[in-house]
Amino acid sequence: MRLFLATFLLALAANAALAHGPTPQKIQQSIAVAASPAAVWAVLGDFAGIGTWHPDVARGEGSGGNGEGATRTLTLRSGGTLQESLDEWKADGMTYSYRMGEPDLKALPVSSYSATVTVVPDGAGATVSWIGRFYRGDTGNEPPEALSDEAGRTAMNRYFADGLKGLKAKVEGKPAP
Repeated sequence: MRLFLATFLLALAANAALAHGPTPQKIQQSIAVAASPAAVWAVLGDFAGIGTWHPDVARGEGSGGNGEGATRTLTLRSGGTLQESLDEWKADGMTYSYRMGEPDLKALPVSSYSATVTVVPDGAGATVSWIGRFYRGDTGNEPPEALSDEAGRTAMNRYFADGLKGLKAKVEGKPAP
């Protein structure tokens, strides 16, 4: 009886370990920009202005300015729409944090995300960091490949990298990548 009970409990524990939900994912990207932090912030600091520098954004519309609770709607060139809201905006720290509203899996294969962008001095220029935390598109135990952790990481990394390259090009006065 003890052997049966021990086997049963071991099997139950193994199934519980395999049947967990999604785990939070984190990505971080940064880029050096040959411009003063103030010049970078003048472009990056406008929450609704992302469409002016991010090459993946076909159109960006915002309301609420740079105040907490401000929103922006981003239509991506590849299709889909991102609804985002501003959680915190600090001009003196040259940083803001925001989060996704309703997910659009066509836009990005993630079910939720929050992100922070920050500008810091770096020698004669600046470094921009973009950190994001998210959950995969399908939060079930066995997501399809297109909505997996890896798909989310790949899409978010691409979106951040494209944005940082576009920001750098805009601030440095070079053609967009």
